[in-house]
Amino acid sequence: MIDEIRKNINTEIEMLREISSYSKRAKYAVGSERELLEQAIKSLKNSIKLINDSLPDLLNSLTVVKRLPGKSESGENKINLEKIVFKRASSDIDVTLSVQNREKFIKELSLSESAIKKLKKREIGGERFEEFKAASGYLKLSNKIFHGKSEDLINKGYFKPLALEIKRANIEILFETYVSMILFTTLISFFVGLFLMIFFLVFDFNFGFPLISIYSGNYLIRFGEVILIPIFLPIVVFLALYYYPGTEKSSLEKSINAELPFAVIHMSAIAGSGITPAEIFKIIGTGNEYPYLKKEIRKVLNQINLYGYDLVTALNNASKSTPSKKLAELFSGLGSTISSGIKLSDFFEKRAETLMTEYKIEREKYTKVAETFMDIYISVVIAAPMVLMLLLIMLSISGSGFGLYQNQLSFF
Repeated sequence: MIDEIRKNINTEIEMLREISSYSKRAKYAVGSERELLEQAIKSLKNSIKLINDSLPDLLNSLTVVKRLPGKSESGENKINLEKIVFKRASSDIDVTLSVQNREKFIKELSLSESAIKKLKKREIGGERFEEFKAASGYLKLSNKIFHGKSEDLINKGYFKPLALEIKRANIEILFETYVSMILFTTLISFFVGLFLMIFFLVFDFNFGFPLISIYSGNYLIRFGEVILIPIFLPIVVFLALYYYPGTEKSSLEKSINAELPFAVIHMSAIAGSGITPAEIFKIIGTGNEYPYLKKEIRKVLNQINLYGYDLVTALNNASKSTPSKKLAELFSGLGSTISSGIKLSDFFEKRAETLMTEYKIEREKYTKVAETFMDIYISVVIAAPMVLMLLLIMLSISGSGFGLYQNQLSFF
């Protein structure tokens, strides 16, 4: 029975490790994920209790003196205890339990396994559905018409800066597809410009009634006025689509910089518990507290989990594609810290202080700008009309011959 007791204790140790792992993860989980983790923890705790209930019977079966085969106690022990083997996804469980606890033990293990399987399916299926989207019909049509032309232009070196801007802006469109969309949209805008040119050549747009009427002036002069529409409209559309990723990147950078100080404080608190750097990024990347930052954190996790890079290489690669300069500096500094062996909690603590100071300074600048605009608004919209009214009233009362009548003053 000593081997059975040892197996039971080892099984309990493994279950305690799983409970510890799920408990840490449940602290930062939300919604259904948290419920599934709590269900798994509860089932594992109940399983440990059932294993503990069998230990007195196992200990009672131990004896220094060898019992005679005719004793009834040995027969009772054989009947009351039963060996159970349960196959799990991670490992097999081999324990000895009381017969009356067999069904309860299998039921609890089945509940914990079911919760973990649902959690894994939710992670794999849910993330794939959320992150990877099929191309729309417009993009497919653009690819079908201009894919070859866009590849030729890219191979010749055109649109080179645009590739990095698309990556930094987190636009979920392939670079070649985006270039094809630019060319296709520019072509459509040219035909739209031709339609507008013909429309304004024939019709006249009025602010009165009727709103649209037949043009009755000199058509040669009119043609010179509207001929620039099919020329400038495609140029405007092309430039707008070309520089759109840059504006999106700037907007995303502001959102990330607003979340970064608080995320680094969060990382500093987690790093103080001695957790590995990869787990720190996993906690931040799987949570919902930082919606803009977590996409950049997932770039690091994808470099590790999908491409097999080590953490330092993944951080260096992610720093080149992130839209935020501050986050790029954080990734580069963290990579150097891990390589040099410096304590991560100290690094995060100092960086959190620096980022929080910069955040407060930026907030103060925005406050001063808001105060300046408020002063301008009060001066132009409120104070200036009041001063003007007082001046007109004084001129009217003075009898200088310049001023407004009483009805006019009342109207103003």
